[in-house]
Amino acid sequence: MKLSKSILTTMILMIFTTGFVWAAEVEEGDASYYADSLNGNKTASGEPYDKNALTAAHRTLPFGTRVKVTYIKTGKTVDVVINDRGPHAKDRIIDLSGAAARQIGMVDDGHGIVSIEAYDK
Repeated sequence: MKLSKSILTTMILMIFTTGFVWAAEVEEGDASYYADSLNGNKTASGEPYDKNALTAAHRTLPFGTRVKVTYIKTGKTVDVVINDRGPHAKDRIIDLSGAAARQIGMVDDGHGIVSIEAYDK
């Protein structure tokens, strides 16, 4: 069976695009959040930390990556943008802004198990 060049090109593009657009990085582990006293401090990306913005720190994800964070205990989710490096505690996978922690109900607990899914880099 002989495929036309345009159909073959379309199929290759679909396979290539699907492999990269739909491949999401998922991690599960302990999360914490920034203290309000850090508000205004410079982040690794150069932006000032804003306790009211929906941002987070991750060790390896590129700055600007959008991440869906689900707090396992409450089932609540929040979408954040990575703008800092961390967390510095070895047992944590992400540090959330105060606003993000409030949105998922993690503030009273101080930290908790989350699932994170990077969906846009």
